[in-house]
Amino acid sequence: MEITEALVRQVAGLAQLEVGAEELDGLKAGMARILALADAMQPVDTEGVEPLANPLDQVQRLRPDAVTEDASGRDAYQALAPDARDGLYLVPRVVE
Repeated sequence: MEITEALVRQVAGLAQLEVGAEELDGLKAGMARILALADAMQPVDTEGVEPLANPLDQVQRLRPDAVTEDASGRDAYQALAPDARDGLYLVPRVVE
């Protein structure tokens, strides 16, 4: 697949990135390297290989699931809001 300036601009648009003219050559080369790597990996036999969530055989340490703040914190945050009532933030209607 040939990486063209139009393709780079299209991908940048999909990613919502603004690309300057001075960046195009570097991006074209980078995209070409990524696609070359993907092509090089195509012939690798992955039959029977289990997918990994983590390459290390370790268990993720998790923090205890415990409440760390009291319920009065909500009132302090809502006091800063432009409009809040009954524990809810009130916003202008945007759909009619």
